[in-house]
Amino acid sequence: MLDGALQFTGVAGLTTSLTDSPTTGTQQSTNVLDLLNARDLGIGDDPSLELLIQIMTTFTGGTSLEVQLQGAPDNGSGAPGSYTTMWDSTAIAEASLLAGRYISNITVPRVLLPTPTGVSAAQALPRFLRLQYITVGTHGAGALFGAIVLDRQDYVAYPPGIVIAN
Repeated sequence: MLDGALQFTGVAGLTTSLTDSPTTGTQQSTNVLDLLNARDLGIGDDPSLELLIQIMTTFTGGTSLEVQLQGAPDNGSGAPGSYTTMWDSTAIAEASLLAGRYISNITVPRVLLPTPTGVSAAQALPRFLRLQYITVGTHGAGALFGAIVLDRQDYVAYPPGIVIAN
């Protein structure tokens, strides 16, 4: 089940571009999710919310893609303040950016809390969520679908002819 209000990028089941003209550098998702009030979606209730980022069209021509989930508090005027990266896929080589593959297989992460020693600062509860894409090289093709969902269709694809003893 998909909720259009929880989609970052793309249209479910359709191949749509990451951006109008994929380029190198840093780009943000088409949609910024406005949660209407600051909250932590990653508390982990059962069932928990899942971050789904799936490759809809194989990427070509570039070098790599990195995806980040970012959250920002309200800046006091109803617009996003400074974004904090809450999750990072790390760079994924172009050869692995194939149609049908998932980039994320995680539950929505908790808000970043300070370390016990207080070394890192706590993240303000985000009202706004977005995906950020860091691309290296110029992608000639490639499309993603990104959303927060209640459940993903996860499975393990085994090679043909494999026998699993019970």
